[in-house]
Amino acid sequence: MPRHVIRHGRVIGDIWQVLVPRPGERPEAVALPEGPLAVSLAVWKARREELLARATPVGVRLEPGDDPAAIAADLPRLALVAVHFPRFADGRGYSTAYLLRRRHGYRGELRAVGDVTRDQLFYLQRSGFDAFQLRDGADPHAALPSLRDFSVAYQAAADGRPPRFRSPLPGDPRHG
Repeated sequence: MPRHVIRHGRVIGDIWQVLVPRPGERPEAVALPEGPLAVSLAVWKARREELLARATPVGVRLEPGDDPAAIAADLPRLALVAVHFPRFADGRGYSTAYLLRRRHGYRGELRAVGDVTRDQLFYLQRSGFDAFQLRDGADPHAALPSLRDFSVAYQAAADGRPPRFRSPLPGDPRHG
């Protein structure tokens, strides 16, 4: 069955294959299938030139402990950065997304993957994600409305929406 993701507020078919070496498998020895491919940071470091020479889009999957600065110089060449959330309670991916968007200026697809639920989507979007691969068994169509769960944000974030304290209140004479 084809997998679907939420991207830019729409449910679409996923074209990406994600390649993470099995335990004990050397990154240099991993087979690289054809088509759009996102690889672990270890595979990226070991096979960067080979991956960049491919005729298909390439991306990197970051784990919670990976430093986004490790791929900062290559971000203009990456069509996808997938940030893995191994458990719902692991929030390090929010910081990774914020750093990729704000500090490193990444403009490509930034996808949350792993134990991603409907309840997180609004906040993931605020921190810079524009694509979401929900955990196995979750219905992306049912989760779509959660991107609009709140009409007002109270803090600054990577999505560019001004926080409430910077927005004029209706009828405020100081804001015309």
